[in-house]
Amino acid sequence: MSSSNDKILIIDAMNLFTRHYVAHPAMNANGEQVGGIVGFMYELSRHLEDVNPESAFIVWESGGSQKRRDLLKEYKQGKRPGKLNRYYDEIPDTIANRNFQIALLIELLDLTKCRQIYIPDCEADDVIAYLNNYQFKTMRKIIVSSDKDFYQLLSPATVIYSPTWKKYVNINTVIDKFGIHPNNFCLAKAIVGDKSDNINGIKGVGFKFLEKAFPKMKTNNDLLLSDIIEECKEKIKENTKTQKYGKIIAGSNIIKRNIKIINLDTGFLTNKQIKKIQYTIETQEINNDKLSFIRKLIKNGINNFNADRFYLAMKFMETK
Repeated sequence: MSSSNDKILIIDAMNLFTRHYVAHPAMNANGEQVGGIVGFMYELSRHLEDVNPESAFIVWESGGSQKRRDLLKEYKQGKRPGKLNRYYDEIPDTIANRNFQIALLIELLDLTKCRQIYIPDCEADDVIAYLNNYQFKTMRKIIVSSDKDFYQLLSPATVIYSPTWKKYVNINTVIDKFGIHPNNFCLAKAIVGDKSDNINGIKGVGFKFLEKAFPKMKTNNDLLLSDIIEECKEKIKENTKTQKYGKIIAGSNIIKRNIKIINLDTGFLTNKQIKKIQYTIETQEINNDKLSFIRKLIKNGINNFNADRFYLAMKFMETK
């Protein structure tokens, strides 16, 4: 990434925390697991150094979207199980440890130039989409998340850093990987489904089939479900041997429901929630208290994080 200070860094907080919580081996002086905190902070530090953003937003998950669950009651059931970090044989109370780490991480971030956003009763995905599509529409954005739902937000102004792939994902990356343009990724995913979120799609239909059967999905033209249905009907008239076209037509109501669930915009945000996002951005004070940050680390026995490097990475960020 370039070093010009005109970019917005957006962190999918729970996504990044969970990744390190289940994988990072760090322990504090009291023998407690703190891998979620240390891994999160070190990765955030690297992104701040690499991106050199004007602002950084840490967006936390809240209670999730009841509207999505109303559309599909199985949606995200058991999404984030309280599993143990694989590096340890025994942790007496995993939930308590995880909650301790999240609470301490929030307290630490409150002492930095990073802005934290928590909007009750909605998903972090929707808040991030609002920041991307509206609040900072004309600015360059870097979203840090392994969630493929964000691929639909990719544009010349927006890239994603995938902690899973350990690289930046842009429009061409998605086209090369899936044969689908980000403009059509929501539609494609609605057809295929998403097992990780318990969203059932059309059985037997995957991205490879969509790439081969509907080459227009690779273009930047915004396709509608009706366009796909019409192509399916034409293929059936041509006596195609595969039954997948008929399955897509028969499952059109499932696909319509999935589009509503997967689409990231303002559909699942209330006016009150949008105003809350705007108010948080406009009024949230930046503490930037390095001394208190270090004291909190010491108090909690965390001796394996370089606070000097972290605060140096925030040197040129906004202070107002």
